[in-house]
Amino acid sequence: MVLAASTAGCRQGDSHAADDGGMEYASWLDISYHDGYTVATVKNPWNPGAVLQTYVLVPRGAEAPQGVAGTVVQVPLQSALVYSSVHGGVIKELGGLPSITGVCDLRYFDMDEIRQGVADGRIVDAGSSMQPTIEKVVQLHPDAIILSPFQNSGYGTLANMGIPIIECADYMENTPLGRAEWIKLFGALYGRQAEADSIFTDVVERYSRLKAAAESVEHRPKVISETMTGGVWYMPGGDSYMGHLYADAGADYPWSGTGETGSLSLSFEQVYAKAHDADIWLIKSLKAMTYHEFAALYPINSEFKAFKVKSVYQCPTLETTLYRDFPFHPDVLLGEYIRIFHPEILPGSPKYFSRMTDE
Repeated sequence: MVLAASTAGCRQGDSHAADDGGMEYASWLDISYHDGYTVATVKNPWNPGAVLQTYVLVPRGAEAPQGVAGTVVQVPLQSALVYSSVHGGVIKELGGLPSITGVCDLRYFDMDEIRQGVADGRIVDAGSSMQPTIEKVVQLHPDAIILSPFQNSGYGTLANMGIPIIECADYMENTPLGRAEWIKLFGALYGRQAEADSIFTDVVERYSRLKAAAESVEHRPKVISETMTGGVWYMPGGDSYMGHLYADAGADYPWSGTGETGSLSLSFEQVYAKAHDADIWLIKSLKAMTYHEFAALYPINSEFKAFKVKSVYQCPTLETTLYRDFPFHPDVLLGEYIRIFHPEILPGSPKYFSRMTDE
């Protein structure tokens, strides 16, 4: 086991007296601040009540606290292998971009600084996140590897290299503010707790203000999302991340009553029976489509009301930064949806979505 290391921002008090750090929304993360170190506990989303990882963050060069179990991480991080552009984006926001010395899945990084760094040889392309090139990881030997864990995932040789693996389970949070609060972990890793707290406070304020504005609307348009994929229509559950966003943006979401925190696996018939009269249809695709191309994917798409009244909104994910932006700034996506659902209370053009066209 790698010894744990903790954050640079120390709190006053006994060396084992904790300040809980005020985690208000995140379900799978706890942070406690001590005099001389910080403890970050990542809970196991697939086994509630169990702990996935405990990290003891200590200022660089300081001794790890005695009697505190966990993986020691020396902070602030100076070299990190990062698997996701989502995490790369928040690291950049906190001023830690120079620490990203390696990445996996480069094709998904929509950050010019990362791509240029790889081209210049300053940043190592360690290959696929599913099977990183071990020789390159050995050569890089970063302070930490930052990745998203999966159920029953193992890390093979990486787990035995003495490099702390920071398992960021933020994507498993089922509320927008719950996921956004994970910025505090990155604040701890980079000695930027005050900045992270300030950013999150601003996000909460903006999100709450937008949500309150949408609560006052008289008409809530019926909204559906996505399309058939391999014979299955994956629709957000009512208690999922997107389910909460639709509700907070003032939409009538047909599956809001379900308690699912993930996706519902539905047939076309199930979706059509419940939502053929949806007013607005939101889809994400790699590239923008016309109505003709959309109908060609699955001809009966044209039978939905939203298709007939030309109220399909699409986000071409290869052409926008949606996936990198919204996890830690859900207020931006909430505003996006309100502009589509209720332009009367939030005028302006959406940033990520646009109305589908005939040509």
